[in-house]
Amino acid sequence: MKFLHVRQTAYSLISGLMLLLTAWGCGSSDKKNESTATTDSSKATNTQLATPAKKPIILFYGNSLTAGYGVEPAQAFPALVGQKIDSAGLNYQVVNAGLSGETTAGGKSRISWVMRQPVAVFVLELGGNDGLRGVPLKDTRQNLQAIVDTVRLKSPQATIVLAGMQIPPNLGTDYTREFRGLFKELADKNKLVLIPFLLEGVGGIAKLNQPDGIHPTPAGHKLVANTVWGVLKPVLK
Repeated sequence: MKFLHVRQTAYSLISGLMLLLTAWGCGSSDKKNESTATTDSSKATNTQLATPAKKPIILFYGNSLTAGYGVEPAQAFPALVGQKIDSAGLNYQVVNAGLSGETTAGGKSRISWVMRQPVAVFVLELGGNDGLRGVPLKDTRQNLQAIVDTVRLKSPQATIVLAGMQIPPNLGTDYTREFRGLFKELADKNKLVLIPFLLEGVGGIAKLNQPDGIHPTPAGHKLVANTVWGVLKPVLK
């Protein structure tokens, strides 16, 4: 959900982010086009979580970006992070629990089901759709906190990684600024590992996004994977 590269031209990146949030936030059209991918992702997640894992689980929990809309499952950033983990000789299993169009409220409603077995690392990537829809920041904050609390209850030893997001300023500078800051606030409050901005170096860059100008291409996902890996690697080692 999201496009904004803080070191790029602000206006162009905000425009790109607004397009991304619009597409990922509109329920019916996206879900019609993504129904097959979402179903396949859900089946995979169900299968992976229903059977006790032989390796500690790293669970990616998010929306279309995590789900890998428009690319092959193996090209989405969670799978690419999994490849990096294998290459580093680390003993973890990556599970992708991304769901297209997901909001923090939706994430809150399904978190208990997803957390049916313990995880070692939980990567939380939600909030962009809330920002697009103008959801009160109090609600977004409470929903994310509830997800964190549930993970802590189900897997007390898990490391939680929170992916920071940004939104366009169409809802006002105060809302935009507070939205951007709430991720760091939650990370500080709960002692979470923070990815400052998940789409760093990807948001708003045409060649790294699909023809719709919204979803990252395989090349874009590679850069997102590098961003995630830069934060996750020290945690795993």
